[in-house]
Amino acid sequence: MALTDTEVSMLEKKAEEIRETIVTMLVAAGSGHTAGPLGLADIFSAFYFHILNHDPRNPDWEERDRLILSNGHTVPVRYAAMAHAGYFPVAECLTLRKFGSRLQGHPERLRLPGLETTSGPLGEGLSQAAGIAHALRMDDKKNRVYCMMSDGEQEEGNTWEAAMFAGKYKLSNLTAVMDRNNIQIDGMTEEVMPLEPLADKYRAFNWHVLEVNGNDITAFIEAVEEAKAIYEKPTLIVAHTIPGKGVPEIEFDYRWHGKPPTQEEGKRFLKEIRTLGGRVPGDYA
Repeated sequence: MALTDTEVSMLEKKAEEIRETIVTMLVAAGSGHTAGPLGLADIFSAFYFHILNHDPRNPDWEERDRLILSNGHTVPVRYAAMAHAGYFPVAECLTLRKFGSRLQGHPERLRLPGLETTSGPLGEGLSQAAGIAHALRMDDKKNRVYCMMSDGEQEEGNTWEAAMFAGKYKLSNLTAVMDRNNIQIDGMTEEVMPLEPLADKYRAFNWHVLEVNGNDITAFIEAVEEAKAIYEKPTLIVAHTIPGKGVPEIEFDYRWHGKPPTQEEGKRFLKEIRTLGGRVPGDYA
């Protein structure tokens, strides 16, 4: 069923709130990744407020969908989305990367209910997701598995072993989402290690592949719905996103891959996010 204008507006508003929280928590932490999380805010708004079958009050609910975050360095966007969805107080986001915090710089499954895996080393998430999807099928479960991964980690051999596995076992309950933002820590992906033609590579491994604008919430949700209708094939959604989305001065700048904003930059970034979101800027201290 198509989204109503009201539903789309709500999801866009949530994405804006997630972006604001990302900036605020990174400023408080003084370290962390900025560009990727900001670019993924629309996708995580769609996941936590529309797509996922989940219960923030019961994170271990047996019937929940599984969301695996392979690119663990983007976890500020997941923490922000989870907080706004009710898994924990939004104020706790200010403890990001602090000693003893549940919100570590890379997600740790045993620290925070609602995280499915611990991630850090890139390239592992698709293997974990494929294994979970296969196990759910063996148990005749209807849960769906989603794997969020980066484009840079397509340079990891482990990713392609998982792609072969998922294709062989026809894991149609698995949908992988690739954040195709074209940047990695040392530069642009196509300069560091060219990845294209990505879609053709996955199709050769017997995947159904869709390409969408990952910052268009409606388009992304429609792609997820199509994935549910695909018979006996895993689906890859290549989500083209703008790194640093919402803050024009850092968009597409790979130097913001692993760099947090300063206090002054944070105030400016929040003002830009709120202005682009149609809100009247207020006090950003």
